[in-house]
Amino acid sequence: MYIQKVLSNGIKVAAEHVPYVQSVSLGVWVANGSRFEKEEESGISHFIEHMLFKGTEKRTAEQIALEMDSVGGQLNAFTTREYTCFYAKTLNDQTETAMDILSDMVFCPELSKENMDLERRVVLEEIAMYEDSPEDVVYDLFAETVWKDTAMGRTILGTPEALAAVTPDSMRSYMKEHYTSGSIVLAAAGNFGDDFFDKLDEYFGHRGIGSGVPEAAEAGYKAANAVCKRDFEQVQLIAGFEGIDVFDDSVYALLVFNNVFGSGMSSRLFQNIREKYGLTYSIGAGHSAYIGTGTFDISAAASPENTPRVAELISAEIKRVKSEGLTEDEIARAKIQLRGNYLLANENVGARMQTIGRTALLGRPLRTQAEVIKYVMSVDRDDVMRIIERVLNEKTLSVIAAGPIDSTDGLFA
Repeated sequence: MYIQKVLSNGIKVAAEHVPYVQSVSLGVWVANGSRFEKEEESGISHFIEHMLFKGTEKRTAEQIALEMDSVGGQLNAFTTREYTCFYAKTLNDQTETAMDILSDMVFCPELSKENMDLERRVVLEEIAMYEDSPEDVVYDLFAETVWKDTAMGRTILGTPEALAAVTPDSMRSYMKEHYTSGSIVLAAAGNFGDDFFDKLDEYFGHRGIGSGVPEAAEAGYKAANAVCKRDFEQVQLIAGFEGIDVFDDSVYALLVFNNVFGSGMSSRLFQNIREKYGLTYSIGAGHSAYIGTGTFDISAAASPENTPRVAELISAEIKRVKSEGLTEDEIARAKIQLRGNYLLANENVGARMQTIGRTALLGRPLRTQAEVIKYVMSVDRDDVMRIIERVLNEKTLSVIAAGPIDSTDGLFA
């Protein structure tokens, strides 16, 4: 059962009581990521994520780590294009420790110049690491190409130039505008006690923060091709299409379709290209859904000499599934597999907390496990054919490549 409340200062809470576990996962979700940044602020959301671990007004970075480790807990965070999440998992008799530390980090960060200068170097090393990762390079190029000249098209990590301009004062100003009661949701899952919500109000609800709700920048998908010639061993290849947005319930049909087409070792792409021809080690497909926009991509990595053939075989699979669709047996197997994957994932309270947090942050209804399974199991062949036509629309095809390649001409023709 889901419980939803509003704290004294307007922060929303969404939680699920799971009585048969001994732990609680608590997340502070902020509707802020790289999509909310101006160009000159590029990377500041991710930089904030780092800085909140560097110490508060009453704790050093070492004390934050030691206090969580001393109770056997876990503490971490991540930043995406549309949100940031700080989360902790502890035994249920140590939940107040997680509340204390998380609220202190989010509302009372020290943000000293000394720590900021030090952590800026860490983030620059992270950027350099991503630049050495072929898969990250091609996906950043994909985003930059299809969401050209928008915040969605910029990297989450930012640029060295923009990061160099961040100061303690500019970070505090940004947080004051973006870390508000209207943009923060607390999500929890686990075996919490009767006083859980009173304690949340004590640690989070009495913080004086603004109430504004920053808006995400517009981002319309535009099909285009792009190449980043790099000295990689392989060509990283993406055939990308416009997908569905995060509010679209046809996601269940999309999951069924892609379970057969491109997700996992039993998928058509894996079996008919990697296993049958041995031309690639890495191949698959997936979707990314955002507010008002989304993508569906097919990705593969291959040697330069094998790249044209891999693209040809992917094109053949696209044409086949568009003309023939999926069989009733494939759809039935996919639904059973998705049901199993979903139920197994929800054995973990951390996974439950993340689902609750993302859903509540978007203002979507929280669906029970039974409701989600009902949506999945109700998908039929007509639903699948409709989603195939939508996400494999050749008018939205974008061909992206990174590595030892000069052009995408002739690929996926």
